Amino acid sequence: MQTNPTHTSLVAVGDSFTEGMSDLLPDGSYRGWADLLAGRMAARTPDFRYANLAVRGKLIRQIVDEQVDVAAAMGADVITLVGGLNDTLRPKCDMGRVRGLLEEAVEKLAPSCRQLVLMRSPGRQGPVLERFRPRMEELFACVDELAERHGAIVVDLYGAPSLGDPRLWDVDRLHLTAEGHRRVAEAVWQALGYDPEDTEWRTPMPATLPPGWAARRVADARFARRHLLPWIGRRLTGRSSGDGLPPKRPELLPYEGPA
Repeated sequence: MQTNPTHTSLVAVGDSFTEGMSDLLPDGSYRGWADLLAGRMAARTPDFRYANLAVRGKLIRQIVDEQVDVAAAMGADVITLVGGLNDTLRPKCDMGRVRGLLEEAVEKLAPSCRQLVLMRSPGRQGPVLERFRPRMEELFACVDELAERHGAIVVDLYGAPSLGDPRLWDVDRLHLTAEGHRRVAEAVWQALGYDPEDTEWRTPMPATLPPGWAARRVADARFARRHLLPWIGRRLTGRSSGDGLPPKRPELLPYEGPA
């Protein structure tokens, strides 16, 4: 990988992870790793253009149907694709179908850009991850195979010790904090060949005393009430948190900071 390459455009494809939840800005919008990455790239390249087609809650079928062809038509230098993890978290998940759709997406996107970037998504330490780990690792094995076949870069966030730390995850236990997104942006930045700005992004955070039993039970109850039960309700009714929401940045335009 060359050092300090020149990229003139970036298109991000995916779900809530790429949309930027839960890196909340004062105006109520989300920033996230893709915006941070675009800002860094724009600082290096005049007239740098950026689009972010991600929408929270999207399954891989929806990403393929709604985002992939649009992204391919933009002719960007770099396209990032992260999808399929929402599928693995569903009670019923056809992993063969997920693999097939991911392959369809990669086959369309890889020839349409100078560099396609795929990821092994980060996983929060805890019992939920253990339940779904086999599906996630099957998904990541597919990502690795597709990347090798199509010349894509794989950013291994799943294997980074720092990103499993619960302190880098929001109270919903599904999305990274601002610091987590910053580390992801650094990981992709380095994978694209730019000089590191943080060589320690993979390094675990300093150890602290864990919260006591009572504090953990209060946090568990709050999580169940505010996040888990609504999530289950949406699954039972076939709804998604992204229903009716437009893409974050639907056009490939000069990047001038957060929307």
